[in-house]
Amino acid sequence: MNDTSHHDERIAKMTFASVYPHYIVKVEKKGRTKEELHQVIEWLTGYDEKKLQELIAEKVTFEAFFHNASINANAHLITGVICGYRIEEIENKLTQQVRYLDKLVDELAKGRKMEKILRVA
Repeated sequence: MNDTSHHDERIAKMTFASVYPHYIVKVEKKGRTKEELHQVIEWLTGYDEKKLQELIAEKVTFEAFFHNASINANAHLITGVICGYRIEEIENKLTQQVRYLDKLVDELAKGRKMEKILRVA
């Protein structure tokens, strides 16, 4: 893989609040709900509705957002390609976690069943 340090740094400094509205538009445009989006985010990060709203209001960076998250033990089961990168091959932990979230949002928007998105056995 190419040197992605600049890319990783850019992702780390991006605020979750700046991307969150795009997630909502993406899933709602495909007939899914904001509540389903929040369920997916909570599954990955452990953040409930109240905490999520606090983080959005505080305009935390992705770095802070994921630093304080309790990443789901099954997150490693999120595989595939997102934005041209194979998720399981991303070396930067933060970038990989952001791509986990991107992949889950994509799966939600594509109409995948919630049990599959949340990697339920």
